[in-house]
Amino acid sequence: MNAQAILDKIENEHLKKSVTRFNVGDTIKVHTKVMEGGKERIQAFQGIVIARRGTSLNSSFTVRKISYGEGVERVFPVHSPAVDRIEIVSQGAVRRAKLYYLRDRIGKKATKVKAAARSAATPRVPVES
Repeated sequence: MNAQAILDKIENEHLKKSVTRFNVGDTIKVHTKVMEGGKERIQAFQGIVIARRGTSLNSSFTVRKISYGEGVERVFPVHSPAVDRIEIVSQGAVRRAKLYYLRDRIGKKATKVKAAARSAATPRVPVES
């Protein structure tokens, strides 16, 4: 067995079997396991996915939310055992792979992304002059 085959086998053992599919611009709720003393509890972090990076075991995503008027970002590894589950609250329709421009926005503008379900718009008819 060559070295790459051994690495692939080890990597496949650590991958999660089922991962929720989500994209940049979606509002998600990430349930993480938190250890406090000897007890473990689940804590939710809800925000907009502003970036995804990496492939396979190295993949991670960045979630941003506004908490008490201050922007908070957390980076979560997709296949981390600390991430219990991911819920999609709403889907967004964006034209960019990274939404870093949301960092400069204040108030509701910083939390709004267009909804994915778009209504059927009437086709534009050119006006003859």
